[in-house]
Amino acid sequence: MAKLYDTIIIGGGPAGATASFYLSRAERSCAIMTNKKSNLDLAEKIDNYYGFENGITGNELYQQGLRQASNLGVDVKECEVVEIIKNKDNFEVRTNIGTFNSKTIVLATGKKKKKPNIKNLEKFEGKGVSYCAVCDGYFFKSKSVAVVGSGPLAVHELKYLSPIVKDIYLFTNGKDIPDGVDGIKSDTRPIIELRGNRVLDEIVFASGETKKMGGLFIAEGSASSIDFANALGIVLQDGDIVINDKCETNVEGVYACGDITGGIYQVSKAVYQGMTVGLELIKYLRKVTGVKR
Repeated sequence: MAKLYDTIIIGGGPAGATASFYLSRAERSCAIMTNKKSNLDLAEKIDNYYGFENGITGNELYQQGLRQASNLGVDVKECEVVEIIKNKDNFEVRTNIGTFNSKTIVLATGKKKKKPNIKNLEKFEGKGVSYCAVCDGYFFKSKSVAVVGSGPLAVHELKYLSPIVKDIYLFTNGKDIPDGVDGIKSDTRPIIELRGNRVLDEIVFASGETKKMGGLFIAEGSASSIDFANALGIVLQDGDIVINDKCETNVEGVYACGDITGGIYQVSKAVYQGMTVGLELIKYLRKVTGVKR
């Protein structure tokens, strides 16, 4: 039986790691699920953050945070989270290395949604193009659809959609076909354009060939906090997760911190929200578990 954590944090950046520091020191079992990729990788040098006289690269700061969490006893797991399911008493976190259970969830992946460079992609968002199979799969049950991607997220979306839709394809957009998709019609040709009148009708490959398609599910890169929020029924506003001053979402037991909550995109803000989440979760877990520590 999978271990039941007090908290699973999705994302290992400054917000998620800081939350784990407080939880671990309060002797709460905690795991960070991270693919070891972060928007901090884009920061060549950070010199406006307290304590680094000569600055620090974004990647160094990220890696130091994960090592600090691990040294404090946090389970840092390198994996791809593909789905979070809310059960009666806890949450089920499904990843490419297994399934884990937790009493609470912290969403801290930042804004990492990756969109392929396909002409008219945004034009057909919500009109045949979706980013969430769990959210929208039902609406395509009588149609031929395709998943665009080549990693664990794409495999997960394929498996979810297969028993629902009329027909399904995998388009890897120029990348290799992943393991675990036996029996699925796959195509590695890059897609360059989407066409249709009011809704998506066909896709255009780089070769100039076209294919009729009733729906396209984008699953490139990794799932983000927005994907999980949509599936859990969390309120969003302008692409950000809505939280209160305790960093709580509208779903009990789910907290969010960092860039995904909007506002100022700074390490200091992420650390502040991570601290808030950690302290509030300690109080929440005391209340729901009855364990006064």
